[in-house]
Amino acid sequence: MTHIKAIIADDEKQLRVHLKSLLFDLWPDLIICGEAGNGQEALELIEKNRPDIAFLDIKMPGLSGMEVSKRIAGLCWVVFITAYDKYAVEAFENEAIDYLLKPITHKRLERAVRRLQKQIAASIKPPSDMTEVVERAIARLYQKEKPGYLRWLRAQHGDGIRLIPVDEVCYFKASDKYTLVLTKQGELLIKKAIKELANELDPNQFWRIHRGTIVNAHYITKVSRSLTGRGVVKLKDRPELLTVSRSYINIFKQM
Repeated sequence: MTHIKAIIADDEKQLRVHLKSLLFDLWPDLIICGEAGNGQEALELIEKNRPDIAFLDIKMPGLSGMEVSKRIAGLCWVVFITAYDKYAVEAFENEAIDYLLKPITHKRLERAVRRLQKQIAASIKPPSDMTEVVERAIARLYQKEKPGYLRWLRAQHGDGIRLIPVDEVCYFKASDKYTLVLTKQGELLIKKAIKELANELDPNQFWRIHRGTIVNAHYITKVSRSLTGRGVVKLKDRPELLTVSRSYINIFKQM
């Protein structure tokens, strides 16, 4: 089995080096014909070099590994690299998709290599109908990743009710037993205390910076200090500066 080519796509250089080292040991004749640090580079490498195998990280800048795999269905065998742990395992095994779990081990890669070698030796062609399979796996991962966090808000607006996607909220501010919802278009009041709201929002996206303030991390453009040493947050699409209380300043220390 000679002249089998592969590409490795992962935004972590150390992982690419580690995977190449393991592959050299397990499959010395395999030719690594390219490396990519993002999805677009991976797609270009595959179209240019036509490898037999693509090792694709799921989460990469630009195009994800899942998106790349849909575009190259039928061109080469795909092995996904993931840090999703049990959720990816469940999603992939349900769809019979091959995957490597970070950190990649010699034993697990050996299984994947043996499987690829058997498929290639038997002249089995890579599946050309992977799009639907990959989309089902993506849907399963998304459902597990987003475990019931609040996605929409209902606010009184004139004589009716307005639905607001939480992703469009710049920040929330406590107002007695109500909460002020501030977006780039303006502000609305909802009948929900901020303490209750904090338990319903995704903590990876919505950060509490004050007892009465929760910001959408996607809108943060700058974090600085005031003359008094307090943290100050500047948000995209909002003119005001928000104060970070001392009890919450630690969330920015590693930024």
